[in-house]
Amino acid sequence: MADPGPKSPLLTANAGRRSWRSLRRRNSVDTLRSDFVAKLPEKIRSGLDVESGPCDIDFTKTKGLSKGEKEYYEKQLETLKSFEEVDTVMNSDGMDDENLEEAAQHERAMKISNYANIVLLAFKIYATIKSGSIAIAASTLDSLLDLMAGGILWFTHLSMKKINIYKYPIGKVRVQPVGIIIFAAIMATLGFQVLVLAVEELAEDEATDKMNASQLAWLYSIMLSATVVKLALWIYCRNSPNEIVRAYAKDHYFDVITNVVGLAAAVLGDKFYWWIDPAGAILLALYTITNWSGTVMENAVSLVGQSAPPEFLQKLTYLVIRHPQVKRIDTVRAYTFGVLYFVEVDIELPEELPLKEAHEIGETLQIKLEKLPEVERAFVHLDFECEHKPEHNVVSRLPNN
Repeated sequence: MADPGPKSPLLTANAGRRSWRSLRRRNSVDTLRSDFVAKLPEKIRSGLDVESGPCDIDFTKTKGLSKGEKEYYEKQLETLKSFEEVDTVMNSDGMDDENLEEAAQHERAMKISNYANIVLLAFKIYATIKSGSIAIAASTLDSLLDLMAGGILWFTHLSMKKINIYKYPIGKVRVQPVGIIIFAAIMATLGFQVLVLAVEELAEDEATDKMNASQLAWLYSIMLSATVVKLALWIYCRNSPNEIVRAYAKDHYFDVITNVVGLAAAVLGDKFYWWIDPAGAILLALYTITNWSGTVMENAVSLVGQSAPPEFLQKLTYLVIRHPQVKRIDTVRAYTFGVLYFVEVDIELPEELPLKEAHEIGETLQIKLEKLPEVERAFVHLDFECEHKPEHNVVSRLPNN
């Protein structure tokens, strides 16, 4: 059988004037999966894992696949799985007991992480004062950064539960990226200060005082305990399906790294060469500045309306094309406006459809779109044809136009 190649789409691109019922049937996930499997070339069929699922491929059993072909089929499988997720969300009537328990676990993970960050930060500040190590100070600064990040995430989580629709008509979700940008800029500045102090200490070329046995004992006990706790929290949080909890897991993982590097630099600098301590502080300060500068850029981009990736647009298109009475899809657009997406959909309905029915179709589609966990708000535009110019002209709003 010939390989359909990367140009073969999963969804029907040009439905013409086909009836909406046949359109829904043609683009159901079961039909798409069957068509996908039927068109697979022989070199892919050898990797089909029937026991795991009707459309699971074990690529270790396939032969003769190029890197591009493997990536293409992996993307197609991910797309089919995302369509199945859409059907699952649409068929659910709300949060069941399992989802409520999962939400409680996410909240518990966030609370444990925040409490642990507060206690460990206090101990690391004490270790910094006792040891006088700049490397430990840099590690403590990173812990302070993580605590503030966690605090903002937790504050946002609580704020989203209490909405004043008159003061904040669309909620407070954008508090999170704005807050992160502000505090990350401050912490990057503090990281730069640690960098300057470490460079000055290297420039002075004077050995620092050695730590006594008591100071070393405190340093070992605090930093090793903090590392063990952070490692346990990373293991606890890393596999969570919740994005905020996974963000905590990432912070815990990097805390383990900064703790180990800071402790190694402080001890080696005390035992062998004094300059190892400020050199370790420089590495940690540069890491802090680089890592959180990237976080600033990430959150800044989320506020300027960047388009959603093609995979998510396909997911939205699948949902819309399966909606009753939709003859054609004119536009599917999704863009960032904070941590979640705003979605705009333009659809064509039968021209003779009464206003009441058209409104119900549009409203139910909006509700479906807003049930997706990635979507904050959805806007559905109804039309009787798709041959007109775009409704909004962004270029006309730009300067000198």
